[in-house]
Amino acid sequence: MPVLVVMPVLVVVLALVGVVVAVVWLGQRALIYVPDRSPAGSAELVLPGARDVTLTTSDGLTLGAWHLPPTGPCDATVLVAPGNGGNRAGRAGLARAVHERGFGVLLLDYRGYGGNPGRPSEVGLARDVRAARTYLLDAGVAPGQLVYLGESLGAGVVVELAVEHPPAAMVLRSPMTSLADVGRAVYGVPVGWLLQDHFRVVEHVARAGPPLTVVYGSDDGLVPPEQSREVARVAREARTEVVEVEVPGAGHNDAVLAQGPGLVAALVEVSRAAGITGCG
Repeated sequence: MPVLVVMPVLVVVLALVGVVVAVVWLGQRALIYVPDRSPAGSAELVLPGARDVTLTTSDGLTLGAWHLPPTGPCDATVLVAPGNGGNRAGRAGLARAVHERGFGVLLLDYRGYGGNPGRPSEVGLARDVRAARTYLLDAGVAPGQLVYLGESLGAGVVVELAVEHPPAAMVLRSPMTSLADVGRAVYGVPVGWLLQDHFRVVEHVARAGPPLTVVYGSDDGLVPPEQSREVARVAREARTEVVEVEVPGAGHNDAVLAQGPGLVAALVEVSRAAGITGCG
């Protein structure tokens, strides 16, 4: 008699677990990627001197982006790989701050962001940032004058790119160690086994060799600062030249961290370490 009672209950429990896993598996990217899908508008209206450009991905998508060329004696350009939210219009302040130091800037929007077609995924974002790099090379930017700047999730995008196509220097703002580690920190449970996308930053940063700066806020409530410190530590162990900057009291999306003087100064410093001159 007990077996007849227990077995149906067990079946129900397993079925419920299966439903939960299926929902998480199918819906997880809606939690990871939070795009502003609306068109970003005209570059010139937001960033004087910038122009609207298009990037063509290896799987045939056409993506909108904004390009500001370098000024004065500076020949370097910063490729900005954004985090998981918003669109490029929300990063105009960062572009202005970087451009004021002479650097060129390419603000890209991933697939599904800023009016672009497609749906974001780790593989898709990798294709998108490669299209951005190809555009800059075709526009005359030398590989030795190219700097990658990855914000949060974007740090995972650029460190993976750097393994295949090393830049002159790299800036990681609020980098996580991996997406699974952030999920564990936010939800308090191990979620790595459920993830379709992984963004294993420490795995790639251990192999990427250009001078690197890691910038993070001491009060980051999304990516724990301990994870950003670990990224810097792993890079040092790989004998990468590392500049580490902690912005006191800054949260994950605070302007003082996202586009403040600490970030820009760190960009200038790591660029000089890479042999880039005339900028800053």
